[in-house]
Amino acid sequence: MEDVIVLIIIVLVASLLQTSTGYGFSIIGTPFLLLIYPAHMAIQVNIILSICLSAFMIFKIRKEVDKSLLIRLVKGSIMGLIFGIFIYLFLDIQLLKMTVGALILILTILLILKLTINRTQNKDFLTGGISGLLTTSIGVPGPPLLLYFSGAGIDKTTLRSTTLAYYLFVYFASLVMQISFGGTSKETWIFSLIAIPPLFAGIMLGQLFFKWISQKAFRVITYIILMFTGVYLLVTSF
Repeated sequence: MEDVIVLIIIVLVASLLQTSTGYGFSIIGTPFLLLIYPAHMAIQVNIILSICLSAFMIFKIRKEVDKSLLIRLVKGSIMGLIFGIFIYLFLDIQLLKMTVGALILILTILLILKLTINRTQNKDFLTGGISGLLTTSIGVPGPPLLLYFSGAGIDKTTLRSTTLAYYLFVYFASLVMQISFGGTSKETWIFSLIAIPPLFAGIMLGQLFFKWISQKAFRVITYIILMFTGVYLLVTSF
């Protein structure tokens, strides 16, 4: 029963953050889900709920999506998804988490110091590829997008809508690949079903918060999310 209460709190907070900023469900949800469930179950619960969240939200914000950027991210992610599933199944995920965590912290500091990134089509593809790799391997696609979009100065409305549309594809593809190669469990789907009500409660609250968040506050929240992710990945890699 305690695990269910913790699950509800995690999902409520994570979905609120995801809906109000476009990021945060995996970044906040995955670390805490790993405290109460085995790694593969936690990653799959996170992915299932992320698909539900993105599917619900995309109908409300689909007109705000940057379609050309979305297509490049999706195309870039395909190769990353394939490499990521091999990491998920066979390679040392701890080493990957350590490397990614260190890079996120370094790049976040550079962003705080006003690092700017000039967007190009090749960088769009590369960002999608790295994000795809992290999705199938550790279930966290957000940091590459967050770093890239923040450095490029993309406005919060386009950022939120485009990333949610991208997540819908990349999470679904990742879930299919994980189940095909690594299987799933009945408990994974039961806990995912239990988490649906708090997920939608967080979505409703997050939409209200989004209207109140300024671009400056949005940027600060972005940096906090990135720093938290980097520290978490480093700490849990040892």
